[in-house]
Amino acid sequence: MRNIKMILAYEGTQYAGFQRQVNGPTIQGIVEAKLSQILNHPVSIIGAGRTDAGVHARGQVVNFRTANLLPVAKIHKALNSLLPEDILVLDAVETDQEFHARYSAKNKTYSYSIDNGPLRPLFNRNFVYYYPRQLDLKKIREAIDFLVGAHDFKSFQAAGTNIENTVRKVNFCRLEENDSLIKLVINADGFLYHMVRNIVGTLLMVGNGKMTVEKFREIMEKRDRSLAGPTAPAQGLCLEAVFY
Repeated sequence: MRNIKMILAYEGTQYAGFQRQVNGPTIQGIVEAKLSQILNHPVSIIGAGRTDAGVHARGQVVNFRTANLLPVAKIHKALNSLLPEDILVLDAVETDQEFHARYSAKNKTYSYSIDNGPLRPLFNRNFVYYYPRQLDLKKIREAIDFLVGAHDFKSFQAAGTNIENTVRKVNFCRLEENDSLIKLVINADGFLYHMVRNIVGTLLMVGNGKMTVEKFREIMEKRDRSLAGPTAPAQGLCLEAVFY
């Protein structure tokens, strides 16, 4: 069996997330269906991350196995010709048998984009969270300094999630500005469910003056989701890259 690795980009707006499910179209479901059509056998793909409904990706990594001898370049070309316009295969290669898109990953980078301008966004409305209130970016930068390093992020984990180990190591976290566009870029060895969106929702409270930087640090230490801010909307989140 050959082990094929692919890098996918997609707009998650019209999908119920990456992972295959019965309540709507998913990235995994569509890619598997098209690959099965090309390779003439059922295909199951493994993803590096299970992005939620409405979340996007520029660098989602998947792998699958096949006994079909069709060259990878032809699989790549055929798949792109069958996929809808909001899903694209950026790269496809045959890799070693041990490679696993999820378990071989060392770290991932996510971004979260916020439009902080006076007018609601039009052309990129599906890719940003429109937040017109004035933000103190200096205070937000002070708060994100506390995120870097190995910490228990239970306060930013989705409520009701049953994971025993909630410690993750954030390798870097930065805030980028481009006119009214604000982007949080964060890289870590792993992410809890809704972790980035919950961090963003809490940082916005720091930026709008409803929470102090010190309070943000205290919330991290108390490991209590109920103390943190709301979950930011899905459309601002994007899986940028996975590193192996």
